[in-house]
Amino acid sequence: MPASGPSQFKKSPGRSVALQILLAIERRNEFADEAFNEIAHNSQLSNEDRALAFELVYGVLRHRGNLDWRLSALTKKPLSGLPTVIVMILRLGAYQLLHLDRVPESAAVNESVKLAKRVQGRDWSGVVNGVLRSLIRQDEPQNPNPSENHVQALSIRYSCPTWLTQRWIDRLGFTQAEQMCKQTLGIPPLTLRTNRLRCSREELKNRLEKEGHAATLTKVSLLGITLDKCGALINLKSFQEGWCYVEGEAAQLIPLLLDVQPGHRVLDACTAPGGKATHLAELMEDQGEIIAVDRSANRLNALRENADRLGITCIHPMVATWVDDLSSSLRTATILENGFDRILVDAPCSGLGVLRRHPEAKWQKSAGQLPEHQHIQIDILNRVSTYLRPGGVLVYSACSTEPEESIQVISRFCLDHPDFHHEDSAPFLPPGSESLTSSDGNLLTLGSIYDMDGFFAARFRKT
Repeated sequence: MPASGPSQFKKSPGRSVALQILLAIERRNEFADEAFNEIAHNSQLSNEDRALAFELVYGVLRHRGNLDWRLSALTKKPLSGLPTVIVMILRLGAYQLLHLDRVPESAAVNESVKLAKRVQGRDWSGVVNGVLRSLIRQDEPQNPNPSENHVQALSIRYSCPTWLTQRWIDRLGFTQAEQMCKQTLGIPPLTLRTNRLRCSREELKNRLEKEGHAATLTKVSLLGITLDKCGALINLKSFQEGWCYVEGEAAQLIPLLLDVQPGHRVLDACTAPGGKATHLAELMEDQGEIIAVDRSANRLNALRENADRLGITCIHPMVATWVDDLSSSLRTATILENGFDRILVDAPCSGLGVLRRHPEAKWQKSAGQLPEHQHIQIDILNRVSTYLRPGGVLVYSACSTEPEESIQVISRFCLDHPDFHHEDSAPFLPPGSESLTSSDGNLLTLGSIYDMDGFFAARFRKT
């Protein structure tokens, strides 16, 4: 990693922090939001520099494939032969030159050159300077012709890995695959979910507008509000005072399928960071009990913070993993022995339905991981289903619409568990959601008329 003496990053802390975050994501396979929150917070950036770092991190992650294609034509050796930190610096500079009109070319080049000094015992500033200045002089190349190589054409144009592009073309056809690839470059809206324990959606909207924000009601979720711009959430009083939770519209529909009631005992089997658990608590009017299980103690801390901010007391976080035998400890066995009225399995998955929110996943995932995820998803379902009371409801969901993580999982579950009845999700969804259920009654937001992430969910009742 580049040296960080007091003079090197003096003029552009936002760029240096963006570089640190991108390297953490690359080297530790981290979630972009978690790496950003940790490193940016510790760096104590100004609002302006924090916004720049955010733009650079997510811009590079979204456009990485196309950036590498443009840069590869200008380097003497393959990008894979350069130090990782130099590749990241080149991507940062190229993103500013190709996608940020408000950044002068000289600033994009000069600040990248500063980042490249004294890296791994060598001054790489000349290499970075030469490549980026060549990029400025280079005429924009023509993208590959889809009629000659449709996979390469979509992969380069929309910065999608070739394995995923090929997969979507084979499964969905070229036209829909192109829409899927294009969506990964989109910037998702900032969507809030109203905390009904504190206010109504109309009251939240009025407050946001009085605070100077342009607020729009979501089309399907009856609790959602989208904001065009609001700056850092720490400056949004409605958020800090627990009037709302940040959550995409598609995710807001999942808890509705459980049809929870005040007094219910609920198990959220894969909870962190707790968006659906807090939503369930609000639907239950904070009356009853929610056992919120996750393997990450740090992410459960985020759930506790959110529950405190939202004024929720019925959630009880517990660190554990379902892949191991959760009921092995006496404490856990005591918690589980009475069973549950409702169980939610929002399963760990590839996240291929939310790539616009987590663009790092484009470069972290592979086709070979899907069968591994499926094995874990089926294992979790088999384990938790034993704790559902007769007549109770189990919902399986995933932020993926790939068959291995959706329909194949529930098909296997139905075969192995004849005591569970697969129910239609449509009656539990808000008006206007008719296009969001498949012919077999599952929630499926892929290719909907709404600007939503890709989610899958199925509802079962234990007979």
